[in-house]
Amino acid sequence: MRHKLAAIATVGALLISGGISPTLAGSVTQPGETVGIAAGAPLSPGLYFTNTADWGCRNTTPASCLGITIPIVTWSTPWTVLGARVQFFSVTPLIETGVQNTSYNASVFNPALLGQLAWDLGNGFGVSYAFGAYSDIDQSVAFSSTTLNQRLALSYTGNDWNLTANVIYGIQLDQVTNRPQISPCPAPFGFNGCNPDFINIDLTAVKKFGRWQLGPVAYGSSDLTRPIAGYQQQTQFAAGGLFGYDFGLLTLQAYATTDVVEHNYGGRDTRGWFRMIVPLWTPPTFAQITK
Repeated sequence: MRHKLAAIATVGALLISGGISPTLAGSVTQPGETVGIAAGAPLSPGLYFTNTADWGCRNTTPASCLGITIPIVTWSTPWTVLGARVQFFSVTPLIETGVQNTSYNASVFNPALLGQLAWDLGNGFGVSYAFGAYSDIDQSVAFSSTTLNQRLALSYTGNDWNLTANVIYGIQLDQVTNRPQISPCPAPFGFNGCNPDFINIDLTAVKKFGRWQLGPVAYGSSDLTRPIAGYQQQTQFAAGGLFGYDFGLLTLQAYATTDVVEHNYGGRDTRGWFRMIVPLWTPPTFAQITK
């Protein structure tokens, strides 16, 4: 176990001090993972499954790559509070990271459970607020901290548009830990984990053409705190395009993004994304019950 920790810490020190870093930085919620979803609009009551998978590399020397799959189960309840639909969703990601010809790690990522209130404001506008937490787990490619997670989203879904801004704010309960995992501190503190607070913003401007969806997307992220002196806060902004198709029983989306601006990552990230959205169950309507 000690040899494993030493290997991870050594790689972590190389990642940060050498200017090579995993794509996530301090963002436990992957930047860009909610792009393409109308996160501000309430769902019809029912149970939904979404899986977003992506893989990409940062053009560092050597290249650093990250792949992640993010299964989400959402329950849109029949209940309302203050006019808002009550919704819950669980997140159970798996992740892999690697530095070319240097290291490779894969593990379960921090799971999350969140509750959400989503309001239909009328005229195609919706707004939602979610609160929950990612749990601390002792896995090689996870954050060594429990993270409070808040999300505020605004969506316009009228006239076949999906115009959405989703702001995600993460507060780490343990900024410095004794496990480096995915977020080691700068050398010579590579045996510690540094977990900064973070903010993400995911942006969508997608138009429907019949069953097709098409439009530009973008996202940005930034570390908000320095867990220790010498920690270099990382920021990025990426842009790209999305297309999708609604098959009725499921919806498929694909998008590609690349960094336009980055700070303290040591290189720009280019990434491909694929998403599947499946309604698992919807309650019967009154008309169906009375047939």
